[in-house]
Amino acid sequence: TGAMATGASDAPLASLLSDRFSAVVYDRRGRGESGDTGPFEVAREVEDIAALIEATGDGSAGLYGMSSGAALVVEAAASGLPVRKVAVYEPPFAVYEGGEKQRAEYTERLTQLLAQDRRGDAVELFIALTGAPPEVIRGMRHSAVWPALEAVAPTLAYDNAVMGDGLVPRKRLASVPVPVLALAGGASPEWMRESARVTAEAAPDGTYRVLEGQTHVVDPGVLAPALAEFFAV
Repeated sequence: TGAMATGASDAPLASLLSDRFSAVVYDRRGRGESGDTGPFEVAREVEDIAALIEATGDGSAGLYGMSSGAALVVEAAASGLPVRKVAVYEPPFAVYEGGEKQRAEYTERLTQLLAQDRRGDAVELFIALTGAPPEVIRGMRHSAVWPALEAVAPTLAYDNAVMGDGLVPRKRLASVPVPVLALAGGASPEWMRESARVTAEAAPDGTYRVLEGQTHVVDPGVLAPALAEFFAV
């Protein structure tokens, strides 16, 4: 899952895949029913995935991650976990002009806000990073979902750590020894499609595919067949 999301957000997708695969969703650290034992390190999230693979009893697994979760599954595969294949949807790497500077400024500001326990402002900062206009953010701050977002605001630092400097992790991708499928929505911003394309290009055995008509909020009914085809081979 991506930033601030829980495993429940992927439950519909898992349900569509469950007739052919042992589909597992989980709450990442600090979210849902999962604990938040500190101090946080990206390696701990990789260990969580390793524990899930072991718990399935299959010995290995195919990994799927979307948004910042895509960066996490790439790191897991590059770390040597028993992974057969990796699929990612719209990893938000900064492939656009000024992206590296923007991510550095975001990291600095996010760290400040969380240190001051300004959770709402941290959530607003993240949503602004995604490109949402101010009026949308103002509306969200008064919505019923806002308290839940504030509750998991500290985990924004975890996603930020997983993303590293925000650039495509070419060296880590080059060390992934299994096939990588990088997906993007045809109706998503061009930079998201470019990020997925470059991700596939950087992997030794990478494939780039566009799901026409889809955005960052992808329809599980469209995504599931693409994943099933990839993982079944």
